[in-house]
Amino acid sequence: MTEYFMVLDIETANKVEDALAYDIGFVVTNRYGQIFDAQSLIVREIFNDERDLMRSAYYGHKVPQYIEQLKAKQSKMVSIYDAKKIIGNIMKEYKITKVFAYNACFDKTGLDRTLRYTTKSKYRWFLPYGTQICCIWHMACQVIFTQKSFQKFALEHGFYSKSGNYQTSAEVAYRYITKNVDFDEEHKGLDDVFIETAILAHCFRQHKRMDKKINRRCWVIPTKLFGKVCQ
Repeated sequence: MTEYFMVLDIETANKVEDALAYDIGFVVTNRYGQIFDAQSLIVREIFNDERDLMRSAYYGHKVPQYIEQLKAKQSKMVSIYDAKKIIGNIMKEYKITKVFAYNACFDKTGLDRTLRYTTKSKYRWFLPYGTQICCIWHMACQVIFTQKSFQKFALEHGFYSKSGNYQTSAEVAYRYITKNVDFDEEHKGLDDVFIETAILAHCFRQHKRMDKKINRRCWVIPTKLFGKVCQ
């Protein structure tokens, strides 16, 4: 029997440590990366009501694109509480118990924070009780970024930091698995979810045991294996 997962991604305004979600993209998928549902939700309380925050949002220049998406009904404007209900109902329909995100700690925390901020903590937890939060970033650091061919790829194209650590972003992961070194993330919820879903499926195809839990220092795994890049 097919096990369905949800993959989600958020875009945020405000400082990283106090990030508030204005864009939620999600898909329903399986371990092979097939898409069964996909939605783009724009959070009314942040996108419409927090104009100053949106003007200073890192990707605030994309606001006109969101407006066009809303006009074309490619995205839906909802309250954060309605987003919570929509996602909860989809999870119930597909019997989803596992939600994946590339940096799952950031996405989960951002959604919870936005819900608490906009409801004055009347509602505190965005995802249904008992949901297993899984981090694609941690998975990729174990089974993708530890491949010798990735080391060669990263060294060839300069995908390492000034301090000599290998880059482990979703953008770099997607560049590696597709061999498209010119790929740039859209940094819009649903667009990014599609590439994260492809990365998730690629992780599963490795047929290796993986710890799916959040590990905020998972980026050190490939550097510990290969050593720092000497520059």
